[in-house]
Amino acid sequence: MVRSSIKQQSRRLLDPLARFLANVGVRPDTLTWIGLVGSAVAGALLAYGRFRGAALALLLGAICDMLDGAVARVSGLTSRFGAFLDSTVDRAAEMLLFAGLLVYFARQDGSSLYPLLTFLAAGSSFLVSYTRARAEGLGIPCSVGWMERPERLVLLLIAVVFGPQPVRVALWVLFVLTLFTAVQRMLHVRRETRLP
Repeated sequence: MVRSSIKQQSRRLLDPLARFLANVGVRPDTLTWIGLVGSAVAGALLAYGRFRGAALALLLGAICDMLDGAVARVSGLTSRFGAFLDSTVDRAAEMLLFAGLLVYFARQDGSSLYPLLTFLAAGSSFLVSYTRARAEGLGIPCSVGWMERPERLVLLLIAVVFGPQPVRVALWVLFVLTLFTAVQRMLHVRRETRLP
């Protein structure tokens, strides 16, 4: 209920900008690719400890990520391939962010704890996306849980703005909550598949 209200509010805010971009000829796929480049730049900056610059690049990527679907919708360019491309590129963008963090912590920390935690947070984040995709492949709607990609991006963005220590905290939160969300989705699918 709350998430659906947030989505409606976001749509109301994004639609005027999406219509403007559609009117000047910006295609949804272009925004998808720009978002990926933003995430790649953010990942590279994170690897070298440039957290403020990474936050700006991540913000650009996140804005493009929000706008590509909105532009597709208002311009009538939605397609099954566009949805597939968007989801696939989203996974690649997330991978690049986590790779940057993993490299940073591997270079800075004498311990393997935070490189390992970064890897585990990335893996559990991908599990959230995978469980939904697999459930929907079985014909079961699966938006269960709170740690979908927008929530993960917002948490990472806020942490990155404030530097390495908040990012360490955010990684613990991400790991625990994304793993919890993936388990919630597995239980949801189990319940749905047991229904007569």
